[in-house]
Amino acid sequence: MPSPPATVPEDVLRTSIVDRLFARADDDRPLFTHQDHSRGTEHTLTWAQFAARVRVVAGGLRRVAEPGERVAVLAGQELAYPLAFFGALAAGLVAVPLMAPSNAAQAGRLDGVLADSGARVWLTSAAAAARVRKSGEAREIVVVDELTGPGADPLPADPESPAYLQYTSGSTREPAGAVIPHRAIVAACWQGSVAYAVDEHTTCAGWIPFFHDMGLIQLLCLPVFAGGRSVFMAPAEFVHSPRRWPRQLASFPAVFTAAPDFAYALAADAGADDDLDLSDVRVALNGSEPVRPRTIARFQEVFGPHGFRREAHRPSYGLAEATVYVAGTGPDGPRSTVFDREALAQGRAVETADGTELVSVGRPVGQQVRIVRDGQARPDGTAGEIWVRGPNVATGYWGRGDASAFGATLDGTGGWLRTGDLGVVHRGDLYVTGRLKDLIVVDGRNFHPQDIEAAAGEAHPALRRDRVAAFGVADDRGEGAVVVAEWARGATADVREVTRAVLRAVSREHDLTLRAVHLVPSGGLPRTSSGKIARSAAKARYGGDRG
Repeated sequence: MPSPPATVPEDVLRTSIVDRLFARADDDRPLFTHQDHSRGTEHTLTWAQFAARVRVVAGGLRRVAEPGERVAVLAGQELAYPLAFFGALAAGLVAVPLMAPSNAAQAGRLDGVLADSGARVWLTSAAAAARVRKSGEAREIVVVDELTGPGADPLPADPESPAYLQYTSGSTREPAGAVIPHRAIVAACWQGSVAYAVDEHTTCAGWIPFFHDMGLIQLLCLPVFAGGRSVFMAPAEFVHSPRRWPRQLASFPAVFTAAPDFAYALAADAGADDDLDLSDVRVALNGSEPVRPRTIARFQEVFGPHGFRREAHRPSYGLAEATVYVAGTGPDGPRSTVFDREALAQGRAVETADGTELVSVGRPVGQQVRIVRDGQARPDGTAGEIWVRGPNVATGYWGRGDASAFGATLDGTGGWLRTGDLGVVHRGDLYVTGRLKDLIVVDGRNFHPQDIEAAAGEAHPALRRDRVAAFGVADDRGEGAVVVAEWARGATADVREVTRAVLRAVSREHDLTLRAVHLVPSGGLPRTSSGKIARSAAKARYGGDRG
């Protein structure tokens, strides 16, 4: 099989995702399909219908906003969302993909993001308009699925001008808006289409929220770039009934889906319908959080008998600041390696028969990835911070004067993104080992929190193994580590018994005595918008002088 080009072709970078849409404006094939399980209905727009509606939305927006203004998208997981997003881009505006508020916690975060972005125009849907109007003051609210009147031709897009602001989920810091230029969208879509063989015959299916970087690219932009189709449902509909996702994947041809690791575990725990056929799932991307070997094995155990090929499971790595894609596993499927824990903690990748098993996230396509330590690129086998350079990288954070993370210099070349993630390249594959800011240091020894979390989560059946947070603390007693774990729903067990089980498991696996173990009710751990445990928020809530 020929190797993909090392760089994104220049002719791709000179186009925009809106150009890709209108190049197929006469196509009568289905483009976007919303599966509404709450009503038992499906709603579909063809390429031609969608392009015509985008023209109307662009025309309406140009009457209330000037090119370059930020406009917030505040809608649910419905057809109005892609209409708002592409309508904003076609009108020359800067989209700010968000969510329609549904509770006080979301409203509080939205207030901060809206103030940071300065979006005075809010785009919403008829279904969400009432909630949006109650959530705050906007100078202009536009209900995109109620717009009428003449359409407008899309404005030409400068490849370097901002297309949208991708607000990070806030797992390690306050949310910040990564500025994604038009060239980064098409670059990331080209990289994804090459890495996962996405073309006009592909169905991009799933439920990842559109305001999340993975959902925005995989379900909105990539199908438009490749000429394929998108089929989606609301995230809550998957969470409430995990079997809906596999049934969705079985209902369409040549499927490319994507989800975080916890979703694959949740689907496997829910089981499979007897008549399920997943033989035409081409790619199931697993990313956005650490990929666990156990999850891959369990998913295959449950869905392999229903035609799911192990090679289709594709562990991957990305981040919002790189327009989601950095590296992905190839057509051979998942690979893992067992590393010596102590050596890895000291920055060396040494294979062993008994240690920490990490899943490879593959190799990059169309961009450069380096492991950097002390300002120098390190060879294979040496751990350090992951740096990325390519046309898919954002230009900085909106309104932040310090863009140093996006313009670092390495070996005399600028433009490198410092991801803040730790990793190592071993036998040519990238392995992500943790977050630089999350690294726990106790008595001069380095511990990755996900290793401690894995040991603690498996310590007792009364705990939710995917709802554990570990973090470091420092006080007058010195440095230490704390674990916070959620009770499994309906679990009944003695608190002292479970606490002792966690202490023993972490001590046995990592030779580490925890400072404290906090057991909290199901849902007690703070999470990011994508469902990941927010360690910094957990530390702020539970890391004080306790226990």
